Amino acid sequence: MKGEKNALPNRNSIRGFEVIDNIKEDVERFCPSTVSCVDILTLAAREAVILAGGPSWPVMLGRRDGVTASQQAANEQLPSPFEPLKNITAKFTSKGLDLKDVVVLSGAHTIGFAQCFTFKNRLFNFRGSGKPDPMLDSSALTNLQTMCPNIDSSNTNLAPLDSGSMYRFDNKYYTNLVNNAGLLESDQVLMQDSKTAAMVNSYSMNSNLFWNDFGTSMAKLGNIGVLTGNKGQIRKKCGAINV
Repeated sequence: MKGEKNALPNRNSIRGFEVIDNIKEDVERFCPSTVSCVDILTLAAREAVILAGGPSWPVMLGRRDGVTASQQAANEQLPSPFEPLKNITAKFTSKGLDLKDVVVLSGAHTIGFAQCFTFKNRLFNFRGSGKPDPMLDSSALTNLQTMCPNIDSSNTNLAPLDSGSMYRFDNKYYTNLVNNAGLLESDQVLMQDSKTAAMVNSYSMNSNLFWNDFGTSMAKLGNIGVLTGNKGQIRKKCGAINV
């Protein structure tokens, strides 16, 4: 089975698979063929947010793992940092999510890093202009140009998605957007639409509102395309289907 790990949006980006595999090994040792990889992944996502200082939310269990995967679907359906807001929103709504979910779930960028190639055009050649993005905060621009010099060898360098608190789950991501210091173009574009900008402003001023809404949106996200009952399987190893 050709999985989704090496789809373009995921390649050299999504990390920590070994954590899930280790959890799965422990669970299989004590409760064989009982807990699916997707349930483990959903729980691990919540616990990671909590450990980073963020909110909790209820997680329903009983999902089963799929027996197919589509690298093409991952390439086509995962949002890109280069896409306009309308395209990103369309991908969310096709899964039963809405504009509010776009803004709220983008707030997950309060932790993590991005490779330089995903935003370097904003630093040196914004939309083919040969100049930096004029909306990008000048101090942020200077710092990012230092991290990501205009040479090909810097493409895989990492920069924090939220330079103010890269390891803490908080609402600083939205503060950065208000200050025109969002890292990805797909992040900063949230300030260019009146509806999404209003939500960004609200979350930047009210961390509790962000926490509550994030938990609600994550619960919705965790209920998309769920397999239960006799559909799918409970994988013995998360990287391959049972044979």
